[in-house]
Amino acid sequence: MIEAADIREWRTQHVVDPGGHKIGVMEAVYVDTTTDAPAMATVQVGLPTRHRLVFVPLDGAVVGPGYVRVNYAKSQVKGCPAIGVDDVLPATEEEAIFRHYGLTYQPGTAGERQLARR
Repeated sequence: MIEAADIREWRTQHVVDPGGHKIGVMEAVYVDTTTDAPAMATVQVGLPTRHRLVFVPLDGAVVGPGYVRVNYAKSQVKGCPAIGVDDVLPATEEEAIFRHYGLTYQPGTAGERQLARR
């Protein structure tokens, strides 16, 4: 399990898939609003003039010197719904990200978001 106190150190680290292929650079960590545990990260991908942010789950992620290894293939991560580098994830699009990875989406009882940026 990754400790939440270390979140600030993850930013700007390379994100790699299980095979060690570089996916991109970590931009931010999102926590589960129910547990406050790290749940997803945004990864900056794309060409230098056309960056975008994709989401990747952090379940089973391993933090090493200069990298965060996730349990999802580069091709799957790059196919995830994306937002612009200056955009905020609309609450209405949160579920699509979970669905992309085959994960259960559970908003709060009053429809609160499941993810919060740290």
